[in-house]
Amino acid sequence: MDETAVTVDAVETVGPDTIAITFETPAGFDAEPGQFVLVRATVDGEELSRYYTLSSPGVGETFEITVGVDPEGDLSPWLADREVGDDVAIEGPFGEVYYEDEPSVVVFAGGPGVGPAVGLGEAAASAGGEVSIVYQDDEPAHEERLSALATSGAHVAIVGEDSLADAVAEVADEGQVYVFGFQQFVEDVRDAIEAAGGDFERAKVESFG
Repeated sequence: MDETAVTVDAVETVGPDTIAITFETPAGFDAEPGQFVLVRATVDGEELSRYYTLSSPGVGETFEITVGVDPEGDLSPWLADREVGDDVAIEGPFGEVYYEDEPSVVVFAGGPGVGPAVGLGEAAASAGGEVSIVYQDDEPAHEERLSALATSGAHVAIVGEDSLADAVAEVADEGQVYVFGFQQFVEDVRDAIEAAGGDFERAKVESFG
């Protein structure tokens, strides 16, 4: 979809310096869990744009993105100041890493990767699939949704850097692997999967740079 304005439906704090913004879904917008949109804005006369992965399990009447807010940043503080009824310009969706109705998914998320992890996990769980999520972060976000997934039967592990490899090895062969995170996290997951005898080449990977 070319650039279009979407209306803010809700803004919620979901973790330390982390918000979830829900938008009304515009006509013709269709996206799968794991895909992302480009958000555009003019802030203090400067044109800015950033990619944000969907964190909702679908895009029916609304869809959601999760934003880590850097107080010294440019676009994220502006997004944190949005209110219900405001319009925000987006383009997309983009991305070839998305949920394709696999019966079992294993999602490894580092930092901001928790957004697509919860959305994809909820989509798979709603479809009756098996869900495993390993999330590395010292200050976790979306704990309420992760807890709800665990209560519904998903395997959910929130870990630190030192325990990532063991958590990865425990579930790496239990379904289609997805990896969302910065490049160092992706490499750490790759090393852990290969050390456990798994095939990282089968993983669907979205690196945030």
